[in-house]
Amino acid sequence: MLRWIALVLILILIGLQLKLWSGNGSMHEVDSLRMAVKKQTDDNARLLQRNQAVGADVLDLKHGDQAVEARARTELGLIKPGETFYQVVEQPANAASAATPQATSSAGSP
Repeated sequence: MLRWIALVLILILIGLQLKLWSGNGSMHEVDSLRMAVKKQTDDNARLLQRNQAVGADVLDLKHGDQAVEARARTELGLIKPGETFYQVVEQPANAASAATPQATSSAGSP
C-alpha cells in the first residue's frame, strides 16, 4: 500500500514539473512576458518624455512670440524688415587642403 502511495505522489510530482517547465504559464512563458513588459515600460517612458517636450513646445508657441519668431527664423529662413541676411559658407576640409599649396624644399640650396 505504501508503495502505491509513493508511486502516485511521484507521478503527481512529475506531472507538476512538466506543467511548470513546458505547459501553459510555464517558466519560459513567464520570463518572456516579463521581458515584454520591461520593453513596453521603457517605450512608454521614452514616449512620455517626448510628449512632455512636445507639450512644452506647444505651450511656448501658444503663449510666446519669441518661440514663433525663432521657429520662423530657423525653419523657414525668414528675416525681419530692415535686417540684413548674411550666409557664411565654409569650404569642406578636403577642398581647403587641396586649395592651399604645399611648400616644397629644395635639396640644393645652402
